[in-house]
Amino acid sequence: MDLFNYSRRETSEVNIGITPLGGEHPIRLQSMTNTATQDTAGSVAQVKRIVDAGGEYVRLTAQGVKEAENLMNINAALREEGYMVPLVADIHFNPRVADVAALYVEKVRINPGNYVDAARTFKHLEYTDEEYALELQKIRDRFVPFLNICKENHTAIRIGVNHGSLSDRIMSRYGDTPEGMVESCMEFLRICVEEQFSDVVISIKASNTVVMVKTVRLLAAVMEKEGMHFPLHLGVTEAGDGEDGRIKSALGIGALLADGLGDTIRVSLSEEPEAEIPVAKKLVEYILKRQEHPYIPGAVAPEFNYLSPVRRGSMRVGNIGGESLPVVIAARLDGDGEFNPQLLPDYVYTGRSFLQNNTYNIPCIVDADVWDGTANSYPVFKADQLCFMGMCPAPQKFLFITYMGLNDEVLACLKQHPEVVLIAQSNHPNRLGEQRALAHQLMCEGLKNPIVFFQHYAETSVEELQIKAAADMGALVFDGLVDGVFLYNQIPDIPATATDAIAFGILQAGRLRTSKTEYISCPGCGRTLYDLQSTIARIKAATGHLKGLKIGIMGCIVNGPGEMADADYGYVGAGRGKISLYKKKECIEKNIPEEEAVERLIELIKENGDWKEC
Repeated sequence: MDLFNYSRRETSEVNIGITPLGGEHPIRLQSMTNTATQDTAGSVAQVKRIVDAGGEYVRLTAQGVKEAENLMNINAALREEGYMVPLVADIHFNPRVADVAALYVEKVRINPGNYVDAARTFKHLEYTDEEYALELQKIRDRFVPFLNICKENHTAIRIGVNHGSLSDRIMSRYGDTPEGMVESCMEFLRICVEEQFSDVVISIKASNTVVMVKTVRLLAAVMEKEGMHFPLHLGVTEAGDGEDGRIKSALGIGALLADGLGDTIRVSLSEEPEAEIPVAKKLVEYILKRQEHPYIPGAVAPEFNYLSPVRRGSMRVGNIGGESLPVVIAARLDGDGEFNPQLLPDYVYTGRSFLQNNTYNIPCIVDADVWDGTANSYPVFKADQLCFMGMCPAPQKFLFITYMGLNDEVLACLKQHPEVVLIAQSNHPNRLGEQRALAHQLMCEGLKNPIVFFQHYAETSVEELQIKAAADMGALVFDGLVDGVFLYNQIPDIPATATDAIAFGILQAGRLRTSKTEYISCPGCGRTLYDLQSTIARIKAATGHLKGLKIGIMGCIVNGPGEMADADYGYVGAGRGKISLYKKKECIEKNIPEEEAVERLIELIKENGDWKEC
């Protein structure tokens, strides 16, 4: 894989109804219904809305045989109305249900974590090698008959691993690791290869974007090593809603798409399913704009490990670089502007003016030729001003630089001036490739100057800005290259405070810096046991001021306790209208009536000393 130049990974073609996947086919878009699968009319209506929005596959849950059998009626009703979209059955816990569903849909998703293995209990299990081999034989004995049904009915499958539902068997042998997630998938893939079953799609998902990206990268490498070229389905589970859901999804999915990985995507939002499709479409279209871009002659630094990256070593300059949290630089080029006191940037770039009414005492960055040594301000240079840098007494300096501008003169200057923070910018169609190349050249040269990545846009839509900025920053974040982020949108339609919020949102979604409450909330499906969207709104309204807490909001137990394992508190559907509350992985209260559960969650947070008044 070329880190600096975009091309899609070559994959095999998978036949899924009339909409094949992989190979030379476009990156496909999909979503999932949240209606009860036994509600034929409601499910058909929602599938139609997803398709009308641009969805190319639609997934429906099947908890039991009755739901699996009703997929026949849903499929038939859609075909009668001229909707030929391939349907995908989502199966957990019961392989018999997968056998039935394979008769009536174009693809069946199974979860290796609970297909044959018992539902996880977070208990450590000990196996001898012989005992472990017997467990794998159990999988083969049950999985091969299912593959034969799929062969007979021309049904594709998706092997869908979720971080939140790894089996106790896998967790006990491999731990809660990307390696364990990959092996959970490979156990099933190797059987598919042995049985010459090729209509297979793979997904490995997590709500933690760092885990998700690292695991998919590793999976692609392991498949390549074993001569497999199956297409990939990408998604960030439990991404949430609104801004958080869009940024987290674009950051994780966008980082992988930018490296050519991914043949179909689902943006999982805690909103109506059809709302996911426009977001996914914008993300894919933005990434594909870099196709056939001018070549970037980058060189990979010897110390960089794509499959297991660590933060690039940099010198601390002020509060930037080293072990410091990545900073946010904002722009207020008119020297004035409002700020959100909850999301104050670390620096403000004001160009050729100074910030007026600096109520919050935010350090200013001004152009070097107008900097006059004013307290709490720093100069920023351009590449043609290097001769003046040595005469500037500022203890902290900034330099706007491009990859192609990183010539011998600039490199020599940086070696003399470790107090310079680089602001990396690019006008290249593949700005990620150029900015990556700049960071790698610095590593190759042994330079430790911190890097702040400058991303500039001209958007009139906040959603477009969220998606594009997160997609551009994704791989930089997961590669460990980011000492700071500087977003600038030149169209005044979007308030500067909204741009600041996106910058903070990117750092939080990438697990680099926490600035607000994080909600790990599922998108909902036919298994959801309460009104998800209204509940999320109520919990956010009550807890949004609790900076630094993570709260999981899960519709059912399939992924609930696992996906929110690193959350501080969890709210999980336990039965129709019943909620269980968790502290970390521990269930504290079971089967609370839904109408009392939000208030009881607040009480639980208070009892554990994590509550603060607004």
